[in-house]
Amino acid sequence: FPDAGARGVTVLTRNLYLGADVDPIIGAQSLAQIPGLAGAAWATIQATDFPARAQALADEIAATRPHLVGLQEVTLYRVQTPSDAIVGGAAPATVVAYDFLEILLDALAARGLDYEAVASVTLTDVEVPAFTGAPPIGFQDIRYTDREVILARGDVAAGNPQGAPYAADLDLNLGGVVPIELKRGWVAVDAQLAGNTVRFVSTHLEVQAFAPIQVAQANELIALLADSPFPVILLGDFNSAADGSQTPTYANLSAAGYVDVWNRSHPNDPGYTCCHVEDLSNQTPALTQRLDIVFVRDAFTVASAGLVGGAQTVILGDEPEDRTASGLWPSDHAGVAANLQLPPAFASN
Repeated sequence: FPDAGARGVTVLTRNLYLGADVDPIIGAQSLAQIPGLAGAAWATIQATDFPARAQALADEIAATRPHLVGLQEVTLYRVQTPSDAIVGGAAPATVVAYDFLEILLDALAARGLDYEAVASVTLTDVEVPAFTGAPPIGFQDIRYTDREVILARGDVAAGNPQGAPYAADLDLNLGGVVPIELKRGWVAVDAQLAGNTVRFVSTHLEVQAFAPIQVAQANELIALLADSPFPVILLGDFNSAADGSQTPTYANLSAAGYVDVWNRSHPNDPGYTCCHVEDLSNQTPALTQRLDIVFVRDAFTVASAGLVGGAQTVILGDEPEDRTASGLWPSDHAGVAANLQLPPAFASN
């Protein structure tokens, strides 16, 4: 992946994968089912080994050297042993089991890479009892906290951090009883790139099965960014198939002036980014949809030949050699890195 050059900016979007499919927990018909389902998910989370996957993700960042990185599913897992929730307690779990952000930053630092978190927003925060076999009673409480994070390279000045959950979210009753909110959100910074200010935004929208919520979230984001005083780079996991086959979100973003960089630079390549199997053990790629996208708006003007000044995009984490030594894919999603060239007139402002 070449250096972006004096007028260039390299960006990366990466869903880190929380480590297991939690849909069975969300769909549980009774509270009695939760500990067994949560215990199975916790075993999968441990088996999908984020510390090992973080090494592969750090290698991707080392290879592409993005100025800015948008991260989704930057999970924080905390545990309480023994469980108090199993007997009706409500004390929150506080012992950190996995902090995906710190693990990834440590892997980057070990490679001599200078990155820091410059913006973060906390989204879903849910705790459930899990049968894990842990002494003394066999049950632990597992607390899942989801975050959106932006990383900036050490030589990038990034300020005005912003972020929030969307007003539209998925409200459910866990086990048919306990109300929970599954929140999605966005995070943004204004960054000095190639001598100019660019608004860099990362998001993670609701899944396609809940299309009305997803569409409302995207429309909220479109409205939030409509009056941006700076050109916008918007990337993330949009959970909306780019071919338009599932939800209108992609089309709505396009209608609002957002240009899909991959489409412009690879018009005949589907560029699939989702999804590997739950335990990340598939031997060959299992990607069938393009959900992870880099959009640009305003100064990144589109011409018939593509983006003015040119653009190069690559899919990461979609080749067998990208896997960890134990054969795990870096995430259930592939990532997308884009090398964007600002138009000369803009770059000289």
